[in-house]
Amino acid sequence: MAEMSSQVMKRQVMQRQLWLFRHGATEWALRGQHTGVTDLPLLPEGEAEARALAPILSNQHFAAVFSSPLQRARRTCVLSGLGEQMQICKSLTEWNYGDYEGITTAEIRHQQPTWSVWTHGCPNGEQVDQVQRRSEQTIDTMLTIPEPGDIALFAHGHSLRALAGTWLGLGAAGGRLLQLGTGTISILGWERETRTLARWNAPTPSTPHE
Repeated sequence: MAEMSSQVMKRQVMQRQLWLFRHGATEWALRGQHTGVTDLPLLPEGEAEARALAPILSNQHFAAVFSSPLQRARRTCVLSGLGEQMQICKSLTEWNYGDYEGITTAEIRHQQPTWSVWTHGCPNGEQVDQVQRRSEQTIDTMLTIPEPGDIALFAHGHSLRALAGTWLGLGAAGGRLLQLGTGTISILGWERETRTLARWNAPTPSTPHE
């Protein structure tokens, strides 16, 4: 009986998809400023992006819904219509940019011409291996939820790209290959036992594709 239960659980895991939602636009996101722990609100257009998710999700059942603790992710979850199911997941928090918080890549490269968050990390912030450990923790948590069904995750650009890279076996640094706009839908899925991208960076009808 225990073996049969284990097999059922394994089949459920192999069928489970992780639906990823990057929060709607913020002032810093539009300016290209690195927004990690700074708790910025959504802009009006960011709220519109979040509301555009609601018709798509109205008939979608999720076993669980998680959000980063930062308000831009939480607000996106609420406006999408999934706020009543929302649980806070700290490992979904955006990359800690340390000394680079609020600074654009162009400004950083005045001092470090070859800088990339994926290779250099952030002084007094997080390095890519730390973000990968958080991504692995998130995936382990989502795949061990006993209720059958897909999981919805509301979070941020770099943290979700790192999560996807980790899911695909590329490590968090593999997220550098994955562009991700605000207010978009992405789905991590399976091809038999292999983890795949079922959908990536898909805009809602009212969301321009970046």
